[in-house]
Amino acid sequence: MNILSIYIGYVMDLIIGDPYSFPHPVRYIGKLIKTTENKIRKIAKTDKNLKIGGFVLWFVTVGITYLVTYLTVKLSSFVPGGFLIANSILIYTTLATKCLKDEAVKIYKVLKSKDIEKSRIQLSYIVGRDTTSLDEGEIIRATVETVAENTVDGIIAPMFYAFIGGAPLAMAYKAINTLDSTVGYKNEKYMNLGFASAKIDDIANYIPARISVLLMTIGSLILGYDYKSCFKISIRDRKNHKSPNCAYPEGAVAGALGVQLGGTNIYFGKEVHKPTIGDKIRKIEIEDIVRTNKIMYATSITSILIFTALFIVL
Repeated sequence: MNILSIYIGYVMDLIIGDPYSFPHPVRYIGKLIKTTENKIRKIAKTDKNLKIGGFVLWFVTVGITYLVTYLTVKLSSFVPGGFLIANSILIYTTLATKCLKDEAVKIYKVLKSKDIEKSRIQLSYIVGRDTTSLDEGEIIRATVETVAENTVDGIIAPMFYAFIGGAPLAMAYKAINTLDSTVGYKNEKYMNLGFASAKIDDIANYIPARISVLLMTIGSLILGYDYKSCFKISIRDRKNHKSPNCAYPEGAVAGALGVQLGGTNIYFGKEVHKPTIGDKIRKIEIEDIVRTNKIMYATSITSILIFTALFIVL
């Protein structure tokens, strides 16, 4: 029944995506994070207390998210067909295949119209870096990197945890990921409060990021891209990122497409120098956004099929 729920949730994600009017659970998780953060900051005044408060923030957010999801699924099972419906819908909300594709396509279309200023604004909705002075190539690179990285965060990881523990565990992962994207920054404001969220997100993504190498390699093979370089670059450049996980999917895409990612970016007004990922066999181009979306979709299909096989065998 759990596998059926995952398939239904996956198909729902492909068809519906994330409508702006939909009361998405992540929005409520975000509100819970902000409310809890404000209360902690009123009490914790020292760096040490803020770091402790960060662990409290993590436990409150993830604990409540898991508990609410578990109770929703449990109570729904008392209604005929309720478990399947609740589990499917909740799993659907943890996946982001169509949403990622749609956001990337918006940037792609604006770039095609040669409106650089609008494309910078469009990109700013999905990345944390400063986009105000990016040129066309940098905008394309940022879009490709974001789709590649979020193939793990928005597809492989939640699907991985859904197969292990259904909607409650998949939603708990979503809370972990939301905490990282909300407070897991290494700036003055969140250096201490966001410490726990950033570190635990790294742990939660450790396995999904590494199995993404195999999954994205298979996806690239299906698409006729350079699957050998996809695997090779992902392993070779796996440490070329401040995150212990992000270089795996970014390296896979860079290798599959024969482009170079990474490099210097601006975050919160500061230059962040990062190593490059991949070999610059050719200059990155607008169509690479479409190609990256294709890799993401092929990877999502590969993921659900391989996870299903492993679930049945194990």
